[in-house]
Amino acid sequence: MAAIGKTRLDSGWIGTRDREVTVSGTQLTTTHPPSPALPWMEAVVPGTVMATLVKGKDVPDPFYELQNDYIIDITESGRQYYTFWLFTTFQCKLSSTQFLDLNFRAINYYAEVYLNGHKKDLPRGMFRRHSLDVTDIAHPDGRNLLAVCVYPPDNPGTIPPEGGQGGDHEIGKDVVAQYVEGWDWMCPIRDRNTGIWDEVSISVTGPVKIIDPHLVSSFFDNYKRVYLHATTELENRSTWVAECSLNIQVTTELEGNVCLVEHLQTQHLSIPAGSRVKYTFPELFFYKPNLWWPNGMGKQSLYNVDITVDVKGYGESDLWSQLFGFRKIESHIDITTSGRLFKVNGQPIFIRGGNWTVSDGLLRLSKERYRTDIKFHADMNLNMLRCWGGGVAERPEFYHYCDIYGLLVWQEFWITGDVNGRGVPVSNPNGPLDHDLFLLCARDTVKLLRNHPSLALWVGGSKQIPPDDINTALKHDLRLHPYFESLSNESGKIVKDFSAGSDDPSQYLDGTRVYIQGSLWDGFANGKGDFTDGPYEIQNPEDFFKDDFYKYGFNPEVGSVGMPVSATIRATMPPEARQIPLFKKVSNDYEEVPNGMWVHYKYIPYSKPGKVHDQILLYGSPKDLDDFCLKAQLANYIQYKALLEGWTSRMWSKYTGVLIWKTQNPWPGLRGQLYDHFLDQTAGFYGCRSAAEPIHVQLNLATYFIEVVNTTSEELSDVAIEASVWDLEGTCPYYKALEKVSMPPKRTVPIAEMKYPKSKNPRPVYFLLLKLYHMSDYRIISRNFYWLHLSGGDYKLLEPYRKKTVPLKVTSQVSIKGTTYEMHMRIQNKSKKPVPKSLTYQNNFTTKQGDGDFDVASVESTHDGTDKELEVGWFRKISRHFTKENGGLRVAEINGNDTGVAFFLHFSVHGLKTDHKEGEDTRILPVHYSDNYFSLVPGEAMPIKISFEVPPGVTPRVTLDGWNYHGIHTVH
Repeated sequence: MAAIGKTRLDSGWIGTRDREVTVSGTQLTTTHPPSPALPWMEAVVPGTVMATLVKGKDVPDPFYELQNDYIIDITESGRQYYTFWLFTTFQCKLSSTQFLDLNFRAINYYAEVYLNGHKKDLPRGMFRRHSLDVTDIAHPDGRNLLAVCVYPPDNPGTIPPEGGQGGDHEIGKDVVAQYVEGWDWMCPIRDRNTGIWDEVSISVTGPVKIIDPHLVSSFFDNYKRVYLHATTELENRSTWVAECSLNIQVTTELEGNVCLVEHLQTQHLSIPAGSRVKYTFPELFFYKPNLWWPNGMGKQSLYNVDITVDVKGYGESDLWSQLFGFRKIESHIDITTSGRLFKVNGQPIFIRGGNWTVSDGLLRLSKERYRTDIKFHADMNLNMLRCWGGGVAERPEFYHYCDIYGLLVWQEFWITGDVNGRGVPVSNPNGPLDHDLFLLCARDTVKLLRNHPSLALWVGGSKQIPPDDINTALKHDLRLHPYFESLSNESGKIVKDFSAGSDDPSQYLDGTRVYIQGSLWDGFANGKGDFTDGPYEIQNPEDFFKDDFYKYGFNPEVGSVGMPVSATIRATMPPEARQIPLFKKVSNDYEEVPNGMWVHYKYIPYSKPGKVHDQILLYGSPKDLDDFCLKAQLANYIQYKALLEGWTSRMWSKYTGVLIWKTQNPWPGLRGQLYDHFLDQTAGFYGCRSAAEPIHVQLNLATYFIEVVNTTSEELSDVAIEASVWDLEGTCPYYKALEKVSMPPKRTVPIAEMKYPKSKNPRPVYFLLLKLYHMSDYRIISRNFYWLHLSGGDYKLLEPYRKKTVPLKVTSQVSIKGTTYEMHMRIQNKSKKPVPKSLTYQNNFTTKQGDGDFDVASVESTHDGTDKELEVGWFRKISRHFTKENGGLRVAEINGNDTGVAFFLHFSVHGLKTDHKEGEDTRILPVHYSDNYFSLVPGEAMPIKISFEVPPGVTPRVTLDGWNYHGIHTVH
């Protein structure tokens, strides 16, 4: 007898083009099963046809060089060329009272399924689940043969020579992802993402099956009294009345693997033969449960909710499990700013987030990739991701990690202004051809995702609203339950007690989250649907702080540059395409002219002649690719830090939120990203990380006032600010400590004006270090570093500064557990003793809220000096968090005779292999750093935590380089 539950079918698949198969699907799954030999190849499931063809080297990698141009497009080949057969086998032996379902969580666009010679159809629609009852056609001996013929979208469209947003827009006639015809940031996807692009599974049940439970929490008495509401559908698949015990259990994990049972409830019911019923549990009461909070506001507390059904005379028939967070999210249009203001658990949250397209353009999706993607966003201190309407309805694994790391999600349906209703040519003004199909996919997506606490709102489309009938239906289907219509329930007054009747909120399709008809409506941009988002290019950093930069309360899209590091260019392009842009003189300014391959990869310049001087030429003419990419990282850091600091400077007074367009790239593109497709971060990643701290000290680049941002709900008192200016000679011409500062919660407050550079003889280029710290013990709350030039000047003096040799001391220790490495580094600028009046040079950071990972910043640093015992003592404190497999303490002195700032230090991790090839990319990716692209003033030390996975057979090395650090320091 098979075990009750789900089994994923994610390995052992082979595939080939339909035209290569000469037998029928019935024969494939009976008398003529294929062998894993040509024309059959190992298939990527879940994945797309193109992902399989690339893996099997049937087509070149479309994300390397110009190879995508040499892959035949579906427009030219015809749809049959990308019609694909996929085949696998699975074992499952049922008892006489068991039932078997074959599940496809998503396909694109429709398919024929053959199991053991029997045919079943999967109808059209990219965003719908399919569950096939195959009980009667499963083999009694347990061995089953499965073949699937999957067909492309009906309207794949044509790619016009000039490209553009969504090609010729024909793809919008189907209910599919619309980016696949290409965009200004993405190449066309030649198969239009045809394939089994999400999970395939089999599930075994007894006579009664659990279908789509819905969990909702309601709060009273200022969040002290909480109720869990649960409704589920139950299907009796047998020919007799099923007497059932329906159980719901809520547990929370304590330390280790110990779980505490919060609730266990059993209900008895009878279900008629062959019928489906909806059942609502009596509400479960919790007193002061641990709440789920977004990133930066508190912990992401999660409870495990298990629902099981036992059938009399049979036993356990089905089970369902979900991580669930108790939280209330609400929003309204703020009177002061006219922007949409979000609250979580009654607390306003200033939104600083990003726009999400798709993890990978070929839909090679994985839990591991999602975990890195989402943790990267949490590491940047962001708190929201917008799943853009031209992409996909994101998968449960994506939402799982948003739950874990505290990223709120704005999920759009599949309407974009570029494809549905405007553009050149104007196409599909009435949306997809099949409105009923669109609504079916939307409703099924809601059921798939609605139990995730990270899901914050539904939006009809990007820069467009759905057609009237679809929009009206979505407004009705996603209407709020009366309890959630209230803007606030903080008074403690009970609005209404819920019962297991029609008023129970878990009986709604959702009922807990607002539905907004489009991304430019109802509190976003100008709120009226006009194209008032953006801009999308490089800006003068100080402009983000000015009154006239952006006049609406919540900007859903503001974009900029995103050049990756030079190693990514080398991994993407051949040597002849690595020429840096030409700088063409235009009037009194310069414009960048990139080579053709950079244009193919959607490069966006670092200049806007006449408005923004080239931000790379500020540092002098780049010499080669490495120099260009390094200077681009300097510009990236400044650009994105200024963007978020400028918005946060006007928190609540002018703005309620901002979303960066965009934070990541589904291919090796050269624009709008904070980490690249290989998962290597740009310096902009760390500019965002600094700017989006929950408590942050910053410089207003327009007014030169020092400001403190407190986005938390706690008042900040008995703190001080330290401001020090450092010149290129390593001296400190300006130092100021502002003591006994208090900061109210949820406010940005200007503290004092910087007197430098208004003082006499200011340096043309200088560094500014701001620190916010507790006066009681000098623990650092926020550290912020700037490099600045006088008005009208540039950074060209930093070029000769590269010749400085600043001595560093690097102390390191490694912890190894399996293939996971965790390194703790301490880097100190030894060029000078600390300024005696500076008490915070040690950078003993206060403990920060995180995801449970050990934060090296919480460890107390040692005093300055060469006392080895003090160094060892510091690492002994760290080692309490290590596994038993520990590397030794290593101390390296990097000699230098100069005094000054160790500028723009950058760690990277590489692998050493015995069969290393010349020019091979040696990076180990992804890597999580507690900080990177950092600078140290004389005497200052910084603790850095580095964690990564190492592939088998590879020896890792951590390297350190910098602007004025010669050579690469390696820590094996």
